[in-house]
Amino acid sequence: MKMKLSRRTTTAAALATLALGGTLAATAPASAATTTKAAATATYNGACGTGYKVIDSTPVGNVGKVFLTWNESTGKNCAVTIRNTPGSKIHMAVELNIAVDYEHNPVVDSGQYTTYAGPVYMSARGYCAVWQGVIGTATGGDSGHCG
Repeated sequence: MKMKLSRRTTTAAALATLALGGTLAATAPASAATTTKAAATATYNGACGTGYKVIDSTPVGNVGKVFLTWNESTGKNCAVTIRNTPGSKIHMAVELNIAVDYEHNPVVDSGQYTTYAGPVYMSARGYCAVWQGVIGTATGGDSGHCG
C-alpha cells in the first residue's frame, strides 16, 4: 500500500531510523548537522546520468553536499554525495530510501573516495524520498519530494 507522508513525518522517520542504528551511523558532532547551506559549495557533477534533474541538495557539514535528483521518464530518484574540493581518499557515503508504511531497504554506496560517493538509484514514483550523505565525520540529509 502506498502512503504519502508529510515532510515532518518523513523527517521524523529518517531521524528515528538513524537513532535506532540506521545504515549510516552518525559519528559527527551535533554541530555538523546544523551547518548552514552557505558553507557547502559543491556543485552537482552529472553523475546520475542523462534525464536526471537536481530537485534538492543538502549540506554535508561544510565539506560538501548530498544531491537528490529525479528522472520523470523512469520514475527514479538518484542521490550522490560530492565534496567541495577533491582531495586524498576519505570515507564517503550516500544513502537513498523511500518513506513507506513498512520497512524498506536503503540503497547505499560507502567507501574511500576522493571526490564523490554514488550514484545510487531507487524507484520512487508515488513515494517520499529520504537521503543522506557522509564525508569524513560530517553528515547531512533530508526527506521529502513526495510523488
